[in-house]
Amino acid sequence: MIILLDTHLLLWAATGSSKLSRKATDLIQDETNQLLFSAASIWEVAIKTGLDRPDFKVPAGRLRRALFDNGYDELPISGRHTAAVANLPNFHKDPFDRILIAQAQVEDLMLCTSDSRVATYPGNIEHV
Repeated sequence: MIILLDTHLLLWAATGSSKLSRKATDLIQDETNQLLFSAASIWEVAIKTGLDRPDFKVPAGRLRRALFDNGYDELPISGRHTAAVANLPNFHKDPFDRILIAQAQVEDLMLCTSDSRVATYPGNIEHV
C-alpha cells in the first residue's frame, strides 16, 4: 500500500514520540508499505518552526534528510494537486492539510492522519 503521512505523524515518527499511535506505528513499520511525505509537510515545518511553534522543533531540512534516510519518498506538489483543493468541502481551513488531502485524492493514495477533522473528508483517509 502507498501511504502519505500527515505532518504530525512524520514529526512523531522522526522523533520517536509517544504520541504516535500503535496503528500508525504498525503501518510505518510494515515493510510492504511505501511511505511518502509531501513537500507541503516540509514547507509547513519550515514555516511553523520559524514561528516558534512548540510542536514544530525539528529543522525542516533535517527532517527531510531523515525521511529519505529512512526510506520515505517525497511527493512534490503539482498544479493538479493545487487545483484539486478547490473541489474539497470547506469544513477544514488549514491549507497544509487541504493540500495533503488533495494530493491523496489525485494520486489515489491512502492519507494517514492524526487529525479527526481531516479524516472526515471523502477518499482513502485513515485516522490513526
